This record gives sequence, structure tokens and C-alpha cells, in this order.
Amino acid sequence: MSTPIDAAVHPVRFEHSDAFTIAGIGGRFTAATISSIPELWQRFEPHIGRVPGQVGTYTYGVCCNADGKGHFDYIAGVQVADGDVVPADFQQVHLKPQRYAVFEHHGSLDNLKATFQAIWNDWLPASGEQAAHAPEFERYGKDFDPFDSRSVMEIWLPLQTRPN
Repeated sequence: MSTPIDAAVHPVRFEHSDAFTIAGIGGRFTAATISSIPELWQRFEPHIGRVPGQVGTYTYGVCCNADGKGHFDYIAGVQVADGDVVPADFQQVHLKPQRYAVFEHHGSLDNLKATFQAIWNDWLPASGEQAAHAPEFERYGKDFDPFDSRSVMEIWLPLQTRPN
């Protein structure tokens, strides 16, 4: 018997994305150093809207290259049309076509960890879905304010393709 899915962590939609590239400032993190990610965003903020080849106004926080031992790369960036023209000190991640469950996080980033825990520990096991070995990302609109309790951002969880 499956556990009911809590509406607070139910996906707002499922998406299939085409391939795209995110470029920005990145670093390697662990659970012990994750609190340094806001500093990475502060370093990236002056570049938003000025990155050569930037596509659209969304910003992305991409988690990738997890090693299974708690280490992962995080890139604060924007979508770019051509990774060859971005600054040399930027990191890039190329996301392949992928199916995602898209969740919304409401409020400041102070309780973002709880939203991620609810997705991974409550929704995913009860959903019948399986996470894919692909980058997951946060997507922020141009009006997002990390300190505003009314702000909304999206969490895109990569899912394995279902058999036909």
C-alpha cells in the first residue's frame, strides 16, 4: 500500500526539456559547506543580464557531479546559447534532454532545505517515480527575492524515463 503524497510537496507539473547549457560561477560543496552557496550567488549576481549569449531572464542553481559521498558541484548561472563565448573563468554544465518533476518552493530560502527533504524523503518514495542520474536544478524568475516570504522558485527533479 502506498503512502499518500503530501500536497505540500506535490509537483506542480511534469516537463520534458530539450538540451540546454548553463554557464556561471561554480564550486564544489558538501553538507558541511552548503551554507557557502549564497556567497557564490553574490559573486555571480553582477553578471546576471550581462553574460554573453544569455538566453532569457531565468537564473539557475544547478547541482551536478555528485560522487555518492556527499560531494557535489553547484553552479549559479544562466542559460546560454553558446558556451564558447562565456568568460573563461565560468563553469558550464550541458543538460541533456530530460523528463522532470517540477516543484515550487514558496518563501525565503531559509526553509529550502525542508522542501528538498520533503521532495526526496516523502514525495519521491511515494510517487512510483525514480530519480535519474542527471543534474537537478533550481530555477529563479527575475523577481525572486531570497529574503521575501512571498517569493516562489522552482525545483526541477530529473526523472527516469518511463517504459512505453
